[in-house]
Amino acid sequence: MTASISRQVLLLTDRAPFESSWRALLEPSELPTRVARPEAVASALDGNGWVVVDAACEFFDEDELLATVGFLRALRVGCAVALPAADFMVDIQDLLEDLCPGAVCRGQQHFPRLASAIARRVDRGRAQRFEYLTVSPRPGELLAILADGTAALLSRPVTGEDDGSDVTSIALAAGAATATLSLESGREIAVSAAALAVNGAGKAAAARGGENGIDGVRLGARLRELRMAAGLTQAELARRTGIHRPNIARVEAGRHTPSLETLARLASAIGVTTTHVLAEE
Repeated sequence: MTASISRQVLLLTDRAPFESSWRALLEPSELPTRVARPEAVASALDGNGWVVVDAACEFFDEDELLATVGFLRALRVGCAVALPAADFMVDIQDLLEDLCPGAVCRGQQHFPRLASAIARRVDRGRAQRFEYLTVSPRPGELLAILADGTAALLSRPVTGEDDGSDVTSIALAAGAATATLSLESGREIAVSAAALAVNGAGKAAAARGGENGIDGVRLGARLRELRMAAGLTQAELARRTGIHRPNIARVEAGRHTPSLETLARLASAIGVTTTHVLAEE
């Protein structure tokens, strides 16, 4: 998958006003858009971008809308549904919202909110940025919220330099990729959102069993699939990561299970998050 394809938005509509309004809404986020008629959805899909479904098209009745949205979600394509303001398809709205959590709106006045949500979700780097970091309501913990909506409790000490004294202030760096904790003892320690994302993915994997929760053969096949989808050779991936090509070949063949730090480097160079690799979608 290339970055341009993953950030692409397909407008599924046959109405010119809908197309023009959504192009204007997505333009500030620099998201490229394409348009296709609803009946051509199967042939119009290209890559893993998002699709905005104009439910007000004459093509859609309840069955056609559910079939279209269900088809997109079965393919793991991000999907948003724009319903008209009138009481239209109210009987299936709850099901649509289950299929597309947080990506269903009713009425044009809500289109800007939906466009903003899409812009956030196509940003692959959001899993490696802090949205919020504070002291947990429970003692001995920090509460972190990443920009992708992931929330995690971090037990202290969070690093080897953390002496456990009270946190007096927390400052996010420009871009929010890291945060600096100032401690009562006078120490300052840095916390990385990327490391938090990796550790969180590792804990989730560990819950599924196995040594550090990762099946090396399946992980290698997953990395190879994502690398090829991104149009990268092993040599190019080696150049981007600084990891020798034979070592990448060993990982992809399932003969070596990488550390979470190495996995994060590989995922970042491919253009996906570590969580996305481990999720096996």
